[in-house]
Amino acid sequence: MRNKNRIIQLTFSYAVILAMIVIILYPILWIVGSSFNPGNSLSGSSIIPKDATLKHYKELFDPQQSDYLIWYWNTIKICILTMVFSVALVCMTAYSFSRFRFVGRKNGLMTFLILQMIPNFAALIAIYALANLTGLLDTHLALILVYTGGAIPMNTYLMKGYLDTIPKELDESARMDGAGNLRIFWQIVMPLAKPMIAVISLFTFITPFTDFILARILLRTEEKFTLAVGLYELIADQFGNEFTLFAAGSVLIALPISLLFLSLQKYFVSGLTAGGTKG
Repeated sequence: MRNKNRIIQLTFSYAVILAMIVIILYPILWIVGSSFNPGNSLSGSSIIPKDATLKHYKELFDPQQSDYLIWYWNTIKICILTMVFSVALVCMTAYSFSRFRFVGRKNGLMTFLILQMIPNFAALIAIYALANLTGLLDTHLALILVYTGGAIPMNTYLMKGYLDTIPKELDESARMDGAGNLRIFWQIVMPLAKPMIAVISLFTFITPFTDFILARILLRTEEKFTLAVGLYELIADQFGNEFTLFAAGSVLIALPISLLFLSLQKYFVSGLTAGGTKG
């Protein structure tokens, strides 16, 4: 009887896992297959194209036919700068909230909690007006500042929660040896927080890749478009319904995110094991 129940549980578990795999992989395989289909329409596309072609990929990398490489560079630049600024500010802010007691600390944490409930696109009009007033409209700097500011509240809470698990006795021992706050932060606390830094880095890097609304509102010239806005223009035009070209461009978007995830994967694993053994 026990073996029978175990078999039923395993069968159900594998069925659920298989269903989830199909749900996740089917649209991915479909968009990859569409990128190799000839023509521009998706109506005749299939997962396994009969006459597979690399025409769409060649067109994307041809500067005379497409600005895809410019959009790619713009997005990568915005993603890297956003990630660097966000990680630096989040680490310092979270360290301050975790290790120091000061006036307004609780109110500051409560403010961060409220701010993370409000998405950036809820303040589109204010962001547009502020960018126009400061002369940052149609600039990448405006996007970087908005993305960085939007990443601070939520990620500060994540980082603070992780820093709270690092024993404060380490700080006290280093302080007895003559180390200052900056040295403790840089040489002791941050190396131990690498798993959470990796998580925040991935989150803040992905945001500009997946965001469309803010980039569409703030960017005006085609040479400054990000990938999301540029690819949208391929199918939004009245005479530009190039869906298979859009599919090819969408497939290539996954490359830098996948590479970053693979390069930081060991920190994710160590973060999970550390979280399971602490406390």
